[in-house]
Amino acid sequence: MLSKNVVKEVLNISIPAIAEAAVYTLMSMFDTMIIGNYGGNKAVSAVGISNEILNACVVIFITIGLSIGITSFVSRSIGARDKKEAEEYASIGFVIGIFLSFILCYGLFIFSRTILQIAGARGGVLDLSDTYTRITIVSIFFNMLINIISSILRGYGNTYTPFVASLIVAALKIVFDLALIFGITAPKMGVIGAAVASVISQFFGFIFLLLYLLIKSEVKIRLRYMIKLHTGKVKNLLFLAIPSSMEEAAFSTSRLLGTFIIMRAGTIPFAANQIANIVESMSFMPGMGFGTAATTLVGLKIGERNYKKAKEYGYACALGAVIMMGVFGIVFLLMPGFLVDLFVNEDERKVVYLASLCLFIGAFEQPSIALSLVFAGALKGAGDAKSPFIVSLLTSWLIRVPLIFYFIRILKLSIIYVWWITVIQWTVDAILMFIYFEKRLNKLG
Repeated sequence: MLSKNVVKEVLNISIPAIAEAAVYTLMSMFDTMIIGNYGGNKAVSAVGISNEILNACVVIFITIGLSIGITSFVSRSIGARDKKEAEEYASIGFVIGIFLSFILCYGLFIFSRTILQIAGARGGVLDLSDTYTRITIVSIFFNMLINIISSILRGYGNTYTPFVASLIVAALKIVFDLALIFGITAPKMGVIGAAVASVISQFFGFIFLLLYLLIKSEVKIRLRYMIKLHTGKVKNLLFLAIPSSMEEAAFSTSRLLGTFIIMRAGTIPFAANQIANIVESMSFMPGMGFGTAATTLVGLKIGERNYKKAKEYGYACALGAVIMMGVFGIVFLLMPGFLVDLFVNEDERKVVYLASLCLFIGAFEQPSIALSLVFAGALKGAGDAKSPFIVSLLTSWLIRVPLIFYFIRILKLSIIYVWWITVIQWTVDAILMFIYFEKRLNKLG
């Protein structure tokens, strides 16, 4: 049985993290709804392929890469009651984050059109997507820095402030979306207005978090640690961040490759897949939130050398994620058409039909996604990023990519087969993550 204190601590950290994920997800959904109703499946395709590429880069190198490393080391240092070391890791991570974010954004800007062409974008979709991408890259830079600062705060259990930042970003994004896309109190810019709105909202979110980090944060960045980087700690951080990045890279690149294959099947299957993914992303909020809590709480307990408690926190996070994501799964089973219908106009019935079938199938993968996200986060909190990488590599490239290529590219079957494939992938992924978590904690204990 889980103690009340464990449940309380898990909820105190996970609920703001879930709320933050919910805000960003709903913001993305609202953005897609506006664009879909404004420009139909071509506009969704243009924006969708751009966002797939940019978001993959952010998640691979920052959100799941460097940020996880920072949270893990800060949490373990705080657990060991070594605030000085926590601030040193935070400062080192911040410097690396700025440098990495700039290099990534510069490369994406220079090679934007080439990347989109490789992805399969053509004609008007390519032109629109290229312009949208180049503007959005500026917002991505600020988004990466938001992720870095948030990871420092989460390291000592502060998930509330990143949530407040998400409210600021989302509120500004929605206001400027309406103003710029449709020309309400501003020049009508269409899809490009959505990109400009992203730049404005992410910039102010970054400013808010930076001021909080410098003035009020329990763990602050220190100039002396930023100027004179400790080589050993840089290596420690990178040795955890790199496998974590590689884990997400294995998954995201396989997902991108699947997206490219689907893109070549036509705009209707692609738009249906994108919309179903957007709707399903609602259910990731609990998994991401409890995964964040697992990284922080397991890291804190590992720092205290309380391995039994670390395992208990991992199980508590997993249970919470499964229950919440299971509720979303039931909703996807009962009303997929209603949810999909919010994203497209009445002329796009083929898109609605396909997306509804995809979402229905997606209901069956919710419990396994929950377990995978939580145990991967718990492993990283325990300082093990290699095991999640191995699992992600195996399930992404031995299950997802070959089967999608075979069923969609070779046999040219319906897009719904992609979703049955991901059900299989996540099931295997969850089982392996749990096995590695058990082995890691038993070895430490």
